[in-house]
Order: sequence, then C-alpha cells, then structure tokens
Amino acid sequence: MNGVKVISGLLYPEDEPGLRDWAELRLTERFGEIERTGGPFVFDYTDYYRGISPKLARCFFSFRGLEHPGGLAGWKELAIGIEADSASGCGRRVNVDPGYVDGARLVLASTKDNAHRIYLDRGIYAELTLRRRRTGWESFSYTFPDFGSGRYFDFLDRVRLDWRRDMRARRGGGSD
Repeated sequence: MNGVKVISGLLYPEDEPGLRDWAELRLTERFGEIERTGGPFVFDYTDYYRGISPKLARCFFSFRGLEHPGGLAGWKELAIGIEADSASGCGRRVNVDPGYVDGARLVLASTKDNAHRIYLDRGIYAELTLRRRRTGWESFSYTFPDFGSGRYFDFLDRVRLDWRRDMRARRGGGSD
C-alpha cells in the first residue's frame, strides 16, 4: 500500500486564534500528532469566505505517519463536521481543507463538482491541486490562486520530504 501524508488547511478569523487551536485539537483527535505546521499566512486572494470574517488567516497542519489515500472522502466529512460545530448564529467560523501530499502531488477534497474534479463517494470530490516535478511545484489553470502563488511551497516541500522518509522506513530502508 502506498501511503500519503495527510494535511489540512485551515481558514479562521485573523483576530480569533482560539478558533485555530480549537480546530487543531479536533483534527489531532482523528489524525494524531501534528508533524509540521505552516503559517499563519494572510488569506487575501478571494472574498468567497468573507462570511467567516473580513480578515482571514490560513495555516496548515501535517500529521505523523502515513494514511491510505482512500480515506480522503471521510476526511472531508470530518472537516464538514468541524465547520458545522464551529458555527455561530452567522454561520461557520472556520473552513477546513483536508488533503494529502505524496511524492508527486497535492490532492485536496471538495464538495463542489467541476470538470477537473473526480467523484469519490458521498458527495465528495478529489482535486489534483498541484503536481511536483523536478523543478518544483506546478499549478494548473484551475488551481486556487493562493496555492498557485508559491506561498505554501516551502511547507509542501517539507511535508513531501517527510513522506519520502516515511515511505523509505515502510519499505525497510530506514529513516534519514
């Protein structure tokens, strides 16, 4: 079985870091110990999430160990539950974007269908958001602008190296 590194992006109100901590705790209850964090980054690429807050921050988490990529639909269902639990009278207070990194790609889960998304199960789709080549991360015409900007590439490179280490260890090659 090829494993993947689970990651989760999190959007939250810039002035409410307690929501980040709350969501982080919920994610670790399912995925275990956080191996890496990225951010916080100012999220200023779209107004789509303005209902959460006019000033948003994005951070990322990756988790120790490897998971089977077939779990992606379930990870998105967990994210939907976290978002629902964060809701106040004006709607959700966080946005959780689960996905995975392996040697060649970043895949994110979505509930929105589109030509570039593949249906998985229970209303969940997979999107190949970025691909990794020798020269670095490459985006596609449909890649979200913040992901295509390069802002997150350092974090994704470190997660990819963690994936390589864990895959070597799984194959009996030891660790770095």
